[in-house]
Order: sequence, then structure tokens, then C-alpha cells
Amino acid sequence: MAKIAVIYYSSTGNVHQLAAALAEGAEEAGAEVRLRRVPELAPEEAIDSNPLWRAHVDATASEVQEATPADLEWADGYALGSPTRFGTPASQMKQFIDQLGGLWFTGKLADKGATAFTSAQNVHGGNESTILTFFNVFSHFGAVIVPPGYTDPLLFEAGGNPYGVSNASGGKSATASDAEIAAARYQGRRLAEVTAKLVA
Repeated sequence: MAKIAVIYYSSTGNVHQLAAALAEGAEEAGAEVRLRRVPELAPEEAIDSNPLWRAHVDATASEVQEATPADLEWADGYALGSPTRFGTPASQMKQFIDQLGGLWFTGKLADKGATAFTSAQNVHGGNESTILTFFNVFSHFGAVIVPPGYTDPLLFEAGGNPYGVSNASGGKSATASDAEIAAARYQGRRLAEVTAKLVA
């Protein structure tokens, strides 16, 4: 059985939606899964300025454990997700990644399956470049990148992004379509299945 860590940052809930679906897909494939959120770094006044942000922070505070580097050391494969910020992952996710130097240095992030997912306000808001930025990180880790590619027709129904599932939120919360949720579940299953082969 593969062990999969799904680690994400979400401000208003869109990436959280995708992360939960991806985790479900990995579980469907028989993996043991940890769903974890990275710590929030924004000041309370910034969070309070957006009711959707405040609602999501409050809703997940007790529901989803915070991620630690130990979650990646535990995992055989991992999925990282973040909203796009100017075409790159949010600073909250970057801060978490920057804590992984010790694991990287000792090779404990290498030879593991890795995939990524994201959300932006609009279709051309940086979704692909954010996922490709994660791929740069995975390359430094020595991970085995597991994109969905075009390996199932359902991926076209979700926009056809071969790098990873993505969502255009329109500035609203929890907007992933049924097709995007299905694609996220598929991506989780694919990660778990490929990772299980690596473990074997």
C-alpha cells in the first residue's frame, strides 16, 4: 500500500476542494492518505477583509491538520497544491517548501511520486505556470513527476490541463465543477497507482 501526502494551501476554499477530491482518489486506489494544510501566514486583518477567506480559515482550522516536513518524509508520494499568485505558488506554500532543506539534503524526498494542482481567478490566471513551478521543485527533490497527461477522456471535460487539475474560481469560493472534482480524484488515483509501482 502506498502512502500519499496531499499538502495544500487554500485561502477561500477552491484548492481545498481539489485537495480533498485528490485525497479521495488516492484512497480509492488503496493508498493510505494524509490530507494536510500548510500554515496560514497572512495577518488577521487581511483575512478579515475577505469574508470568504475568513470563513474558510475558520472552517478548516479544526478539520484539517497542519502539514509538517514529517508528512513528506512519511509519504511514498505527494501532491502539492496552491492557488496561483502571479503565476507561482502562494507564499504560504513556498514557506513550507523552504522548510524541507533537511529532507532534501538527506535524499528523503527523492524517488517518490509527485504531482501538483492549483486554482486561479480566471482560466489564464497562471494555472499552468504555477504547476510547472512545482515541477521545478520536484526536479530538485529528485522526485518522479506524475502528471495526469491525457491518460483519460474525463480530463478533457475538466479543461484538458495535462500538467495537473486546475480551477478558474471567478473570485468565488468552492467553485470546482463536477468535471474538475472528477479530474482531481483521477489525479489522486493515478498518483497512488504510479507510486505503488515505485514502492514495489
